[in-house]
Amino acid sequence: MKSKPILAGLAVAVCFAAGLAAAEPVKLPVDNDDKGTVYVAPNVNPTETSAYTTGATVGVERRDGSGAYIGTDTSTPRPTYSLGASTGGNVSLTGGVSSDGKANNGVKAGVTIKY
Repeated sequence: MKSKPILAGLAVAVCFAAGLAAAEPVKLPVDNDDKGTVYVAPNVNPTETSAYTTGATVGVERRDGSGAYIGTDTSTPRPTYSLGASTGGNVSLTGGVSSDGKANNGVKAGVTIKY
């Protein structure tokens, strides 16, 4: 199958280009059906001649906007792990935690109102 290496190279190029242009992580869909989408969002770091990844986030997004994610960031000496979820609808509540298991711990929460 020659199309898989080409598709993988195209996905890395898209992640690289979108990472420079957008603040949101690029979410590559893995599976999609009527209930929602399973995605992978790699942490892509560009260099002058290539790009490399330092972890990724795997998540689920439902049609109503609700979802959940889990991820790893290995760009620091100690890997940081994160976990979070959000509700859907016109008023969406989000929450998440991250930790490296030692000194770097965090909690985040938010409200998104659609109008």
